[in-house]
Amino acid sequence: MKITIHRGYNQIGGCITEIATATTKILIDLGHNLPKGNQPSDDKFANEEAIKELTNGVNAIFYTHYHGDHVDLFKYVPAGVEQYIGETAKQVMLCKYEILSKSDKVENVTPADLEKLKSFKTFHVKQKITKGDITVTPYFVSHSACDAFMFLIEAGGKRILHTGDFREHGYLGKGLIPTIKKYISQQPVDALITEGTMLSRLNEKVLRETDIQQAATALMKQYKYVFARCSSTDIDRLASFCQASKATGRSFLCDDYQKKVLDIFTKSAGTKSDVYKFDDVYYYKHGHQNQFALIQNIGFCMLVRSKHFDRVKELLEQLPAEQTLLIYSMWSGYIKEGENQKSDYAELYNLSEHKKELHTSGHASPETLAKVCNLVNPTTAIIPIHSEHSETFAELDISEDLKGKVTTEDIIKI
Repeated sequence: MKITIHRGYNQIGGCITEIATATTKILIDLGHNLPKGNQPSDDKFANEEAIKELTNGVNAIFYTHYHGDHVDLFKYVPAGVEQYIGETAKQVMLCKYEILSKSDKVENVTPADLEKLKSFKTFHVKQKITKGDITVTPYFVSHSACDAFMFLIEAGGKRILHTGDFREHGYLGKGLIPTIKKYISQQPVDALITEGTMLSRLNEKVLRETDIQQAATALMKQYKYVFARCSSTDIDRLASFCQASKATGRSFLCDDYQKKVLDIFTKSAGTKSDVYKFDDVYYYKHGHQNQFALIQNIGFCMLVRSKHFDRVKELLEQLPAEQTLLIYSMWSGYIKEGENQKSDYAELYNLSEHKKELHTSGHASPETLAKVCNLVNPTTAIIPIHSEHSETFAELDISEDLKGKVTTEDIIKI
């Protein structure tokens, strides 16, 4: 097999990996480059002509999860190229893109984009999907997205593991190593393609999602009115805030779009773990005086986004400052001065007199990366992607033999 890293070994996001035999070709992820701050993303692949050339001869595209830096170029894929994603991930994407289709923002999507998304084929855990002489098997991984997967790709007696984005410190992260032991490493793996987002933070202490929940609970005991800013599709972080809200006996509030996403999570992941049962979530109708009187009495945790700036500002003017807190639970680079700052994120963060950053990465810690490399123990290559510091893979706690197999070549044959 031939592995081509079209994009990813020297950047976070925008991942595109091609795996081919003499007769079959597949892509893993077709992600849009991440933007810098409020500036539009610069992406040479974000057009039909470029994607038509890239997908020429491709039998299928498999998406690890629904984050835009892994899937957003789907709209440019020519008709006839099959695209696959997890069943729940597709539902979340449809929910998101239906909202965007009604927006006048730059990221607006067209009816044609929606139809293409509706045509996505879906898969489930351990389902073997064969395209030509390549077989792809998805296995669940814990990430800051629901329904995320790694892929085992097999052809001609060769085996490749593509991890996608993953972590061990999420609520279901404890299943990572047992899954690899039971289904992957019992037979030789020739190449390991793995994310390396955290390679730039080798000494950073990584909080567990349970730590986030406990810290949020403590803060909600201290403050009666809490506004929480996190990703609207980060299932673990949403669960952390929901569980903290339940533990402190307050209302858990959100807008209508967020409520739809949480309902999807409850019907899917909620059947596997109670932590994902968002059954005490209420749609907040801004300006409804009876509802405001109720939540003012018992307290609340309200999920907010940048579009809610005016709403949050108005509520802050009506609530006692000493009892009010804004929790920011996303990457700190978005609110700090610099090229990555998103002004609307920073403005919302600075609204409240009392605020707290409370976050942990959706990506594997250096310790977990080393653990996976040692366990998979590929015979030929370790290929870091989704990283700005792939060269530091050799600094992980892995054997000298494995360090010698780390490669940042664009094309690898096994």
